[in-house]
Formats: sequence, C-alpha cells, structure tokens
Amino acid sequence: MKKQSILTLTLLAAFALVALPDVGHSHCQVPCGIYDDHARVHAMLEDAETVVKASKQMTELAGKTSAQDANQMVRWVMNKESHAQNVIETIAHYFLTQRVKPSQEDYAERLQKHHAIIVAAMKAKQNADTESAEALVEAIKGIAAYYPKAN
Repeated sequence: MKKQSILTLTLLAAFALVALPDVGHSHCQVPCGIYDDHARVHAMLEDAETVVKASKQMTELAGKTSAQDANQMVRWVMNKESHAQNVIETIAHYFLTQRVKPSQEDYAERLQKHHAIIVAAMKAKQNADTESAEALVEAIKGIAAYYPKAN
C-alpha cells in the first residue's frame, strides 16, 4: 500500500474516533441475563457525588484569576458535565430501555422517578450550585429501592 493511502486511512480513523458520537457505556440490549442493576445505581451515585464535589470546587475557585486556578476550573466543569452525562446515558440507555416496563404495576411512578433523574442531571449540568448537584443524588436514591443488591 502506498504511504499516501496509509496516511489517508490513518487520518480517517483518527477523524472517526474524534468526530463520531460515543456509543455510551451501557450494557447491551440483548437479553443475555447478565445484569447488575444495583451496581449501576451505585455507579450513578458515584457520578452524582463527583458532580457535587465539582460544584463545591468550582465555588471555591470562583473569582480566582491565576492560570492554575483557571485550569482547575475548566477541569472541574468538564468533570461535572461528563459525570452528569454518564447518569443521563445510564438512565436512558439502560434503565428506560430495559428495566422500566409498561407491564409493571407501578410503571407511571417508575417512569416519573427515572425521568426526574435525567432532569436533575440536566439541571446539574446547567448550574454551578451544589443544590442542583445534591438534588441529583437524591433523585438517584429515589430509585434505589427498585434495584436491591442481589445476594
């Protein structure tokens, strides 16, 4: 293969990695039976606690003007966004597609609680206050009883 062709393929591959959307980190949608719902709730709580910490750190950095402080502020904002997005994707791609079902007797309640998590994560992304971040934690705790730890 010519050097130019290899370079072109390499550039196309690099572009695809950068430009194409992330497919998410959720479990497959094939009924394989390998699920740990409790672990996913726990992971979302860890993401939410990271959002809380990021909000607190951003508050502490507000008004500081050094380059290092600006760098840290950007890093905390990026982490807050990333972890809130993880929660949204877990709810949308895992729980709402595989665990919340119209056949469930309490379907409407479950749907509302899972949707509330998405809304809380969106608000946590939009705001820098710790109240929004803590509301995300509480919203996630609101579904924990549906997914107890397996023995």
